[in-house]
Amino acid sequence: MLSSRRAFLATTGTLLLAGCSSDVLGLRRAVRVAVSWSGQELRAFHKVLDGLGTLDYPVEVVPLGDDISTAFATRSTRRPDVVMLPQPGLVPRHLDDLEPIPDDLAPLGRARLWKDLLVHDGTTYGVPFKTAHKSAVWYRPSLFQQVGVQPPRLWSDWLTLNRTLTQAGVTPLSLAAGDGWVLTDFLENILLGIAPSVYEGLATATDPRPSQQPQFAAALRLLGTMWSAPDVLAGGVKESLVQQFPDALIEVFGHRRAAMVLASDFAEPVVRSFAADPNDIGLFTFPPMGPGAAAPVVVGGDVMVLQEPTTDDARDLVRRLSAPTAADPWIKEGGFLVDGRVTGYSPELTRLAEQLTKPGEQLHFDLSDRLGRLGDINGLWRVLTDFLIEVGGRGAAVVPGAVDDAVAEMRKVEEG
Repeated sequence: MLSSRRAFLATTGTLLLAGCSSDVLGLRRAVRVAVSWSGQELRAFHKVLDGLGTLDYPVEVVPLGDDISTAFATRSTRRPDVVMLPQPGLVPRHLDDLEPIPDDLAPLGRARLWKDLLVHDGTTYGVPFKTAHKSAVWYRPSLFQQVGVQPPRLWSDWLTLNRTLTQAGVTPLSLAAGDGWVLTDFLENILLGIAPSVYEGLATATDPRPSQQPQFAAALRLLGTMWSAPDVLAGGVKESLVQQFPDALIEVFGHRRAAMVLASDFAEPVVRSFAADPNDIGLFTFPPMGPGAAAPVVVGGDVMVLQEPTTDDARDLVRRLSAPTAADPWIKEGGFLVDGRVTGYSPELTRLAEQLTKPGEQLHFDLSDRLGRLGDINGLWRVLTDFLIEVGGRGAAVVPGAVDDAVAEMRKVEEG
């Protein structure tokens, strides 16, 4: 899930340290931790490290942003020992670079959300650190009340809600199309909502071919119905295409030029920073696609992996960060969920956490991550960006042709 959401409130290219670098002091070698976070998220992670207490070794944090995968490229003594990987789907492709997780931590990687990604041939290669709920929609309740509408119970209700808002002179959606993963989140929720078996089949296939699945085209048609509606997107397609994740949140809660935004739990700090009224923050989750259907729940997250050869200090740090209370400082900051935990959050995030732990809830991991190159910036991201350009605000009549074009473009990606 690489994205500029990693730049959240600010960006930084500065190397930040917890403790002191052993390269400077000539003492015990530092444990180097590669992260994709910056800004508020990076500051929150440092608070987590500070909360671990006095360590027998220094910890050096290396912010790599969207280039986090380069952590696996270097073989020098400066290579990271621990990688906080925002794309768990990369784990199977880097098994030769990784050390197994210590036996006492291995059960954490075998939880229902993670085992298909982190366990290979019976060996666990990662530990979950941060969970992301990717089926959340943030909105302003006061605006809904003003127009006389409620959060949607079904997909069709959402389309009706958008039309009602538009007729009242309110722009329904803010869309961070500058971050392609936001577009894939939309499609993934729809596909999971209409065809969970197809979603899971694509996620686990050795040679996935979305273009060959009729349900993939059906999901595109449904998505096109929403995006093609006139005046549904704040700033239209042109502004949506250059709008990144934090800006889309600010559009709703800061500039107040849109009613709602599809945004994961980690949006919370930005939402609270820019909301004019802290009590005017609402959240609903992606609705079922039809009566009797289950609501889609798409999940992502960041996992800790150990690069080989590892050290006892690196294992110790992963063990400490895996402790049940280790993330408390970040949870207090907001925008952080721990798999299996339902306490300590804001009311909005508590709702999301409870859904992720609800017995019988069908949770499915981020499909674009599972698709590998097919789901990345040159794959599904680009296909959906072109799809948005073709349908955005232009009316339902353009959708069938745009769907055909998107399927054909996806087929080229698969064959490439």
